[in-house]
Amino acid sequence: MSTANGYHQQYLEVNVSTGTATQHELDTAVLQQSIGGSGLGTHLLLEHESWKHDPLASEASIVFAFSPLVGSPLTTSAKFAVVSRSPLTGRINDSLASSTFAIAGKRTGNDALLIKGRAVSPSILVIEENHISLKPADHLWGLPAEDAELQLREEFGNNFSFAVIGPAGEELVRYATISHSGRHAGRGGSGAVLGSKNIKAIAVRGNKRAAWHDTAGLIEQARDLSQRSFGPATEKYRELGTAANVLVFNRLNCLPTRNFQKGSFEKAEELSPEAMNIAREKIRESCAACTIGCTHVYSIPVDGRPSRTRIEYENLFALGPLCEVSDQQTVLQASQLCDHYGLDTISTGGTIAFAMECVERGFLNESWLTFGSGDALLQAIHMIGRGEGIGVRLALGSRALALELGKNTIAFAPQVKGLELPGYEPRALQTMALGFAVGTRGADHNRSGAYEVDFSEEVDRRNAKVHQARLAVETEDKAAMMDSLILCKFLRGVFDDYFSECATMLNLITGWGLKANDLIAIAKAIIDAKKRFNILCGWSPEEDTLPERMLTSALEDDRDAKLNRETLETLVKAYNLERGWNEAGFLPGTSAGP
Repeated sequence: MSTANGYHQQYLEVNVSTGTATQHELDTAVLQQSIGGSGLGTHLLLEHESWKHDPLASEASIVFAFSPLVGSPLTTSAKFAVVSRSPLTGRINDSLASSTFAIAGKRTGNDALLIKGRAVSPSILVIEENHISLKPADHLWGLPAEDAELQLREEFGNNFSFAVIGPAGEELVRYATISHSGRHAGRGGSGAVLGSKNIKAIAVRGNKRAAWHDTAGLIEQARDLSQRSFGPATEKYRELGTAANVLVFNRLNCLPTRNFQKGSFEKAEELSPEAMNIAREKIRESCAACTIGCTHVYSIPVDGRPSRTRIEYENLFALGPLCEVSDQQTVLQASQLCDHYGLDTISTGGTIAFAMECVERGFLNESWLTFGSGDALLQAIHMIGRGEGIGVRLALGSRALALELGKNTIAFAPQVKGLELPGYEPRALQTMALGFAVGTRGADHNRSGAYEVDFSEEVDRRNAKVHQARLAVETEDKAAMMDSLILCKFLRGVFDDYFSECATMLNLITGWGLKANDLIAIAKAIIDAKKRFNILCGWSPEEDTLPERMLTSALEDDRDAKLNRETLETLVKAYNLERGWNEAGFLPGTSAGP
């Protein structure tokens, strides 16, 4: 096996049923085709035939995948991917996160950690290079992730890094997160997968470092990238954070409101970062190895005690306008509760907003759960996190609740493939509508950057044309490469020639000599691999669509924002052909899977 700089060329397979671990080699050819992160995680799921197993079965695999850039001086490179079959969607799920867990995990001497099995009792999985052990976690079971991590630091010391689930992961909430240093691998329920294995936390440490091909050149490249990261392309993230989108989206009628009935919220101003900056104390924080500092943490006194919470656009949208809740304190407290229990804020807000509309229409007998009620929002989150009352049904997500209720409530459940829609109104952003429909993870703004096309001058965002399929493919290819290298997407605006500059960074580490076109081809192959996994899971072309509401009615407050089924189907076919698949979306040579 040839040597690959930037890698250890091996991954660790851990069986927590038996408490044993096996080292596996990773050939250079595999690494060149998958790179790391999402790409490598997908490759390992396919290799271990993880599509055969229910996501919460003991036999199911969950992969923590690192990348060649982890441990380098490149800004925002301390990231890892958590890849598994999603218990929310039944399809592939890859959640990315930033923290020292990425650095410490790679220093165990592994490019990925693959975990399967089920521990006999609540446990801490400890990985120190090639040695593993399982420690009791009964004293941590039930604790919020943040409290559990603090206790773990006291027990293990600061030279360990931790990935931890909260109570929602223990309760197998289908959209539970995995937390680490205040950050989260959020979407798709990876926390439930870990909880199903009786693993409360993973503790990692090690001293093994991967070599770099051109250290001097890499350091110079890192200096240049850091300087550019302070430029205008990242200014809004530094000054206001992602919540800066609230007022812009509201003005353009693409801020989803009242369970996607409207595209604007009359009280959006109250939830804007500008208003919060006046009303509250705020500090800025950065992820590990990051120069941008996009994390905005606000004061939020609870019961007279000082407290703080991190806020992002998606938190505000899902727990505010989507549920028609405008009180700043309530929305911040709801976001904090999601962190407390370990819940994806988008799926939490989306499922609660859907339930509120079901109550309003008489399909759900929970009269207290109404739009605009902050108390109801907070109570619902508690019930989801604790597995109480209606919370048990809400914990399954909006699709499962709709299918249980029947009466065509699925028509307005805000999901694609079971994953709740993020804060981009599809009828007002129609390239993004295509991105949502075809996404292998479901409705997703991180694996498709198609909203960038909608906000450009290249298209009419409310009147999609077939050429937008090619543009959507291009944004997906960029995201696939960035999620496999891995770098933060907030850097995407600083690159003049994205794939060429990515190739330069990768070559400085590996010495492979890849060109821009090579990376484009690799990105496309990674997306093909995700699609192949989904086909093996039972994917069908009917899944690549949007909720009926979005294909049959215009926005209440923007009648020009409308999208019909025929237009979306035409876009999906064009997208599939652009990808080199057949019109239905199957890979070459297949009509019903490989």
